[in-house]
Formats: sequence, C-alpha cells, structure tokens
Amino acid sequence: MSTEQRIEKLREFRAKSLEPDNQRAVDRQHDAGKLTARERIELLVDKGTFQEIDPFVQHHATNFGIDQKRPLGDAVVTGWATVDGRNIFVFAEDFTRFGGSLGEVVADKICKVMDLAMDTGTPIVGLKDSGGARIQEGVLGLNGYGRIFERNVRASGVIPQISVIMGPCAGGAVYSPALTDFIYQVEGTSHLFITGPDVIKTVTGEDVSMDDLGGAHAHASLSGVTHFVARDDRDAMDEIRYLISFLPANNMEVPPFFTPLDAPDRMDEDLTTIVPDSANQPYDVIEVIESLVDDGEFYEVHEHWAGNIVIGLARFDGYTVGIVANQPAVLAGTLNIDAAVKAARFVRFCDAFNIPLVTLVDVPGFLPGVDQEHDGIIRHGAKLLYAFSEATVPRITVIMRKAYGGAYLVMNSRAVRADIVYAWPSAEIAVMGAQGAVNVIHRRELAAADDPEVRRTELVADYEDQFNNPYVAAQNGLVDDVIEPRETRPKLIAALEMLRNKRESLPPKKHGNIPL
Repeated sequence: MSTEQRIEKLREFRAKSLEPDNQRAVDRQHDAGKLTARERIELLVDKGTFQEIDPFVQHHATNFGIDQKRPLGDAVVTGWATVDGRNIFVFAEDFTRFGGSLGEVVADKICKVMDLAMDTGTPIVGLKDSGGARIQEGVLGLNGYGRIFERNVRASGVIPQISVIMGPCAGGAVYSPALTDFIYQVEGTSHLFITGPDVIKTVTGEDVSMDDLGGAHAHASLSGVTHFVARDDRDAMDEIRYLISFLPANNMEVPPFFTPLDAPDRMDEDLTTIVPDSANQPYDVIEVIESLVDDGEFYEVHEHWAGNIVIGLARFDGYTVGIVANQPAVLAGTLNIDAAVKAARFVRFCDAFNIPLVTLVDVPGFLPGVDQEHDGIIRHGAKLLYAFSEATVPRITVIMRKAYGGAYLVMNSRAVRADIVYAWPSAEIAVMGAQGAVNVIHRRELAAADDPEVRRTELVADYEDQFNNPYVAAQNGLVDDVIEPRETRPKLIAALEMLRNKRESLPPKKHGNIPL
C-alpha cells in the first residue's frame, strides 16, 4: 500500500469517527432540546482548537449483541483545546451512542484525559449525558467509575474540575460530579439522582417526578448539589467560559489578570446610607458587593441555596477574589447548617487555588432552633471556622453592621488570623445584641424597677453607646481601621496589593481532620 493510499485510509477513518453512528439518535437528541457531544465542545472551546484523543478506539465487549456495533471512539469524545487562549481538557459523553453508557473503553478514555490534565496542570471539564454503567460489560463498567472517582479525588485542589449535567446522570455516576469543584445543571433536560422515581416509589411508596427528584432547580435550591443552573446547552457553555476566566490553571498558579476599566480609587457615596439606621431592618448585601467590585461584575455561586450567605467570584483592580458575605435580607443573615457548609467549601476552594478572600460581615449569630441543634449546627458550623482558620491566602474582613458572639469569630475574625479587618462606623461587635445583653446583665435591676421598660430602654442605649460600636475592638487591635463605607473599595484594593506576596504555611502534617 502506497503512502498516498495510507493517508487516504486515515482520512476515511477520521471521517467515519466524526460521522453520527445513528442519525435518528442525533435527531432525537435535538428534539429533546439537547446538542450532541461534539456540538457542545464546539460551543465551549475556541474555534478550531479542539484536538481529539482516541477517536479510533472501540469497545471490547463480545456478548449481549453489542459486538455487532462497535463505533469508532465509543460513547465519549475526549481531548484538549483552549478557552480564551488558555488550555483545558474536556470529555463529553455521547448519548447518541449506547446512550452515553460507560464501559471499559469509555472509562479508559476519560481516565487518560484526567491523567493528562493532572500531569500538565490544566483544568478539566466533564460534559455529562449518560445512561449509566454499560450493563453488557458488567463489573468492568463499575470498575471504570471507580477509576474515575479516584482521579477526581487526586485532582481535587490541584486542578479546577467542572462538571456539567446535560442529560441523565444516575446511580454511581453521580459521585464523579459530586467530587468536582463546580456543578452546572441544564434546566429541563438534566436529571441527577442515585435512585430514580420508579425505585423510590417501589421501596418507599413516594410518588415523585424526574424533575422534582433530580432536576436542576431541585438540586440548586434544596440539596445544594448544583452550583449553577443554565437555561440550555448553549447557555451552559457560555457560563463555563466565564467561570474559567476567574480561575488559575492549577494550584501552583495565580488567577489570570484582566486590565480593569474601573478606577481603583472609585468611591461610592451610596454605601454611606445602604445600611439602615435600625439594626433590625434588612438590606441586600449583593448591592454592596456590586458597588465594590470591578464594573459591578459578581459571579454568584449557589445563588438558589442557603440564601442567608452569599458567595461568589469577582475582581478588584483586575485580580480575582472570592467573596463571602452574610445576607441580612434572608433569615436576618444568621448562620445555619446549609450556610456554613456552603461557605466552608467555597473558602477551601479559594484557598486551594490561590484566590484571596474578602468577607463582608453582618451576622447576628447562629440560627436558633431545636432542628438546627439536633441536625448538628455545632459540627457543621465548625466547618466554616475550620475552613477560614486553615486558609493561607490573603484574607480581608469588613464588618458592616452586626458581628455577634461565636458567629463573629467564625466569619474570618482577627482571632482566626484574618490579615486585615476593617469596620464601618455602623459596626456592632459584641457578645450579643444590646437587648439580650441588658436582659442578662441587669436582670435583677429590671425586676425591681418601677417602670422596667423605661429603664430597659435607658440601659440598652447605654450599652450600645459603650459596646455596640467598632471602637472598643479597634482600641484592642481587633479591628485595624474604622473606615467610611465609601472608602471600602480603595481600602480593599490597597490591602490586596499589600498582601499579594503573602506567604504562609501550615504545620507539617498529612492532613487535618475537618469535622465532616
């Protein structure tokens, strides 16, 4: 065979690997509002940059009839490309081939790109659309999942891992996305659960739909499994590109810098009045965040879950930061189990990938209640305390209003080694609110008073004047400076610049024992 003939044969193989195995399956995919694996990759990456790996591999199964159907590349498309000029690895399960099911060869392909991503320090994106383990291959499919899970764990904290649920993802398959850093779920076409509605009805008698059980909104607002909800496949790919713009390639690099359009010395006079004079009135902390960050661009994470705390990514003077903020508009900004878990994992992600943390504090305490206590608020609240305490990235705190009791300490206080702590004049830093403190300290005096309510009002005013202000903390070095709200952006940018070369290490140990 001549060289020309060999090249022609290669071209035939390539063309065959790119052709749909079953056009009817492709049509069904489109009719369901979903794109194919290759169409998704084309939308995700820079045009013309995708380099495919293993396009010619075929499965090894020789039973249950599938030996007559051995499409090139099997049921996943893998390779590398660039997003805004930066390398990523990607694998996209192909539902048009064997329902995207995972067999031995599919697992081999995914493991190969995961290994390459680790070896090269490159983010990896997994586009999930699969019917699960390939039954015809028996335990080999299950073993393939195990190999993928192990790589997810080894890559954790080393390279960013992003999962996108774009179709079914059930049974053991769910644990790979659960081990990654961020999960996107496409509204209406994706489902994520361990056991489906039919099994649940058989075992427990509960009748639930696919969407209610494992749809995007169920996991984004109830379970907290899903971080982002996308309208459709195209929207999901746009969102991932935006997320990647905030992230470093790996844990040895810093996030990319973008030349800012926003002035670093910009002051926002509206911040002066954004905190109500009444300590019991709510306000939206997202308005505060958007007034501080570059161009008002804040990419909120877990927007629909545990709304009493806000987390997300933004930039200050072109540099990525992670933001953690109490939300007074939801549950008065108290910390509960879900809020503590939500913030703790985000803090650990930012610390792993060299992203400085800015914490905005307005917290009256932990949410009281029998359910919270019995469900483990002590254990779960300790996760956030642990996460901040072990973080070695630059950490800056701004106390805007309430900072009471243990919740004050948990929210990146000076006691847990925050680098810089600012307070607004409206800050109230105390063991508890004035009303509660007066009721404890002056209990006997109030009981003996001729008019307890008048005396209580006087004592509350006296307590607020003496203690519910930032100056006692500032006098003791627990607050570095009391600043005007309008000064916050330039103050944060100056502090972040000063901390840019911060180097801190933890005591030598295999790993800590976070209270899981």
